[in-house]
Amino acid sequence: MSGHSKWSTIKRKKGAVDAKRSKMFSRISKEIQIAAKDGGADPEMNPRLRLAIANAKGVNMPKDNIDRAISRATKETDALQEVTFEGYAPYGIAIFVECLTDNNNRTVSNIRATFTRRGGSLGTNGSVAFMFDRKGVITVPVGDMDTEEFELNIIDAGVEELELEGDVYIITCALEDFGNVQKKLDELEIEPENAELQRIPHETKQLDQGDAMKVLRIIEEFEDDDDVQNVYHNLELTDSLLETMS
Repeated sequence: MSGHSKWSTIKRKKGAVDAKRSKMFSRISKEIQIAAKDGGADPEMNPRLRLAIANAKGVNMPKDNIDRAISRATKETDALQEVTFEGYAPYGIAIFVECLTDNNNRTVSNIRATFTRRGGSLGTNGSVAFMFDRKGVITVPVGDMDTEEFELNIIDAGVEELELEGDVYIITCALEDFGNVQKKLDELEIEPENAELQRIPHETKQLDQGDAMKVLRIIEEFEDDDDVQNVYHNLELTDSLLETMS
């Protein structure tokens, strides 16, 4: 399995282990709000909103929640801001945190405090971003599809990597081909389980079990913050580490 697909696979496994439904709904609701603010409330005319709604459906978010998030975006005056933070966890593990917040001062304070409390250090913009590639990652359930025909069709859309992992395909593509792959899935009338832009590390760093668990604690503390949407890192998530987490 290639590096990108391996990372996407283990990230998906980790998500299955530690996903919290209310937190997932909160994150997706914020994404829907900012997408609707930026591009309008009509998903047919707003690709970012269409993607956010698709991801909401992928985690069984009720339609009422989706509609309320769109409504809030068009009525509320307090705009959510997209902000990112970069730094290091203990043992030199790079951390990239993406946030959506209505109070930047609060978010900065919380992120800095978490880095400090857990023995890490908050860096400047660009201090770790170069260690990651921005890629489109789409998971598609196999179902009863003709896998050979699917692979032939989807590769032509600009897919970099296509891996079959259990009952899903994990598609990785360049940032600029993300829209093309989604369009091809629409043409094939295939609804993805999830589609998002991820920051995938060029290389991962393996630690022994005890040190790795210390790093995971800082990652999980970031993920528990209401303002945090995504946390990316270059810690190698080995099978034994995932088993311990579960």
